[in-house]
Amino acid sequence: MVIQATALAKTTRSSLNWADARRRVISHYREWQKAVPEIQKIYTLDIPVPTIRAKIRQEFERQRHVQQLPVVDVLLQKGHAEYQETVNYWKQLPHVMKFFRAEEDPRARVSGAFMENFLQGRN
Repeated sequence: MVIQATALAKTTRSSLNWADARRRVISHYREWQKAVPEIQKIYTLDIPVPTIRAKIRQEFERQRHVQQLPVVDVLLQKGHAEYQETVNYWKQLPHVMKFFRAEEDPRARVSGAFMENFLQGRN
């Protein structure tokens, strides 16, 4: 696979209104979802495609309630940079796997009991 740095490049622009921002966010979300099988293949992830897609959905849902248009534009810009780095294989495996750490899952939080955690070998 030949990597072209400019193949995924987009110019930075501001959204005209909320409808434009919504269209751009949905387009960006679809780009990520379509790229999941390729991402799984190039990084040789042993995580199933539906799990990766669910994590991408979770990351988008985390920013769902942003109410300021300039903030949405910055998030889109950062998201596209992340997408370009991921698809062009500019990241290493640990950079991709950090999204799937147990610490990121609120249900997998470590309990507050020090001795229990120590005996289980957790930091």
